Amino acid sequence: MANVEATQAPARPAAARTSRPSASKAGARSAVRMPARGARASLDLATLLGALGGFAMIVTAMAVGGSPESFVDLPAMLIVVGGTFLVTTISYTFREVLRAQSVMLRALVYHVQNPKAAALQMLTLAEEARATGPLGLQNRLDGLRYDSFLHKAVSLVVDGTPGDEVERILRQEVEATSQRHLKSAGVLRRAGEVAPAMGLIGTLVGLVQMLGNLEDPSTIGPSMAVALLTTFYGAILANMVFLPLANKLDRNSGAEVMVKQIFAVGAASIGRQENPRRLEMTFNTMLPPAERVQFFD
Repeated sequence: MANVEATQAPARPAAARTSRPSASKAGARSAVRMPARGARASLDLATLLGALGGFAMIVTAMAVGGSPESFVDLPAMLIVVGGTFLVTTISYTFREVLRAQSVMLRALVYHVQNPKAAALQMLTLAEEARATGPLGLQNRLDGLRYDSFLHKAVSLVVDGTPGDEVERILRQEVEATSQRHLKSAGVLRRAGEVAPAMGLIGTLVGLVQMLGNLEDPSTIGPSMAVALLTTFYGAILANMVFLPLANKLDRNSGAEVMVKQIFAVGAASIGRQENPRRLEMTFNTMLPPAERVQFFD
């Protein structure tokens, strides 16, 4: 009887048998949830349709009510557009203002991956690391180069960096990214404040020109055009371009920071060799109720 007991393998607890998916299920999850390279950006139709629709309605009102050419005035454009750009540089540097101009285009293109997809991806990597060890994720590195932050997070784990150190390094990068986004949105908000002020200045310039040349009736029309159109241009730029884009950048920045925080927490958990079930519970405390994940059965 002793020999029989010695040769028998110890029974595996039921919890251990159900703590991870089968190899085939894990492979299927890995194949499905690892996003394809390059398939991470999409056109933001809400921003595009909102901007084009708003301008289309204004142009339509111009055409219906009179001649659209009467709303085009070069001196008014110089005062509002050029003045807004130059005055904004007083509060920021030229590099920061120019970077904000390029960031404006990013409001039209956003990353498809959402926080829930990022959580599922990290749980897939955590389950694989639990089966093969953190060093086993080295085979995944080439497929993660489409996202520099995720590639860096997994590289730190593969290099054997302690979990707490991984979390500290990645959180510092998340904070730096958030600060850059806040600065770009701040530039746009400052421009949104300056544009109406430049419109008011243009209005005063036009009124002064009109009052100074009342004896010449031919100058009253152009002067009034500058006076009114500068206010019009300033309101358009502030309320239809700068301020909406600043809000959209804040929204996109919040989503990007959330995804990076999920990557940071997941990489730190893998570095500490924690149970993926615990990581799943941590992710569900970070995600809104409608986006919570259920990776394990």
